[in-house]
Amino acid sequence: MLFITNRTPKEGGDYKPSEDGPRPVTFDLNVNEPSASVFFCRRVKKNSYEEIGSSAFLEELRIAAEDQILLYIHGFNNQPEPDIFPNTKNLQALCNGEKSKMVKVIPLIWPCDNDLGVLKDYWDDQDTADQSAFGFARMLGKFLEWRSKQKDTEACYKRINILAHSMGNRVLRLTLERWGRNFGAVPQLFRNIFLVAADIVNESLESDQSGHYICESARNVVVYHAGDDLALRTSKAANVKNKVVSKRLGHSGPEDMRRTPVNVYAIDCDEFNNTYNPPAGHTYFMYNNEKKPGAVFKHMFLSMKTGRVHSDPSSRRLILPRNYAVPNNFLAKLIAASNP
Repeated sequence: MLFITNRTPKEGGDYKPSEDGPRPVTFDLNVNEPSASVFFCRRVKKNSYEEIGSSAFLEELRIAAEDQILLYIHGFNNQPEPDIFPNTKNLQALCNGEKSKMVKVIPLIWPCDNDLGVLKDYWDDQDTADQSAFGFARMLGKFLEWRSKQKDTEACYKRINILAHSMGNRVLRLTLERWGRNFGAVPQLFRNIFLVAADIVNESLESDQSGHYICESARNVVVYHAGDDLALRTSKAANVKNKVVSKRLGHSGPEDMRRTPVNVYAIDCDEFNNTYNPPAGHTYFMYNNEKKPGAVFKHMFLSMKTGRVHSDPSSRRLILPRNYAVPNNFLAKLIAASNP
């Protein structure tokens, strides 16, 4: 499994992949200081990792059989082995189950705190999420530089999607904001950006807010929200400390859809989030309560497969049912549109 992280390996950052080849690396999970650099790595097996460098990493992606990439940005209080890598493995299995060799899942790992105490971890992880923007903005720069140097016959045309969960949305928002402020705009790099249980304020995607860079960078931005997400209730209470009392995007969806760009969609997941992930109702983007592909995953995969988001065209909203299935009339419209 390939992964990218801004955790500095214990072995340090003095590494020349073109000369040294892959090198074994380890990470101290008690050190949550984010690096301004990113490290392009492979998980060989549980608790066994190697750094391979950006060139080898990107070339491996270029020649991979899959024609789409799903970057997975995890939420707060997540650690690599008990949380992030198993979630990535599950997402990859779900994608392969829907259509083999279509999507390759790559986790972006930022350093969550490893202390005891949820509230302390929450505040510490907010700081770390903010600082992680430096490294991941550099990652985007490396990718664009690498792509610009590719010959036409070797160029990478894979579609790139992002799944940001919980506080991972804060990492994504600040990364793209940093890129946009540095260069004046962000390129439309992504086909779909999926914001699940987003722990950012619900006005974030409006044109005068910093999250508008998310909308500029993608063809589609899909917000999955649930009003009874108990983890986000805790988040709202915790943010009173920072004098932020606005609703979270993952609770209510966008505050006012009329103030968001036309490529933003709001998907209501109230019907099933607590049955998929009891009792918190926060991690509901993979399996349902029967350990089969859940409604959110099916909806996301349809968007990756077709480039279109199933919603009510008049409102850009959809109440997602517990046992979601792609409507035949939606597929018929897509077929008709592709065969004028």
